[in-house]
Amino acid sequence: MKIKTKITFTYNNEKYAKIAYDSLYPDNEGFLDAHVDKNKLICYIENEKITTVLNTIEDLIHCEKVVEMTSEIV
Repeated sequence: MKIKTKITFTYNNEKYAKIAYDSLYPDNEGFLDAHVDKNKLICYIENEKITTVLNTIEDLIHCEKVVEMTSEIV
């Protein structure tokens, strides 16, 4: 059985969403699919192991927080 989740980060504008995408995606390639839709970064995570899904979620949120702090996109 596959476990699927969707996480959406919302920013002030599309430029900031693209900055977040460009910063986050290389680190998570192969673990999630992501795209920008207007001012949102939408991430899909899918795996058969719940531990992998949870670890990917935790890593994604932590990295996104670092992106916000270092790029001042909040």
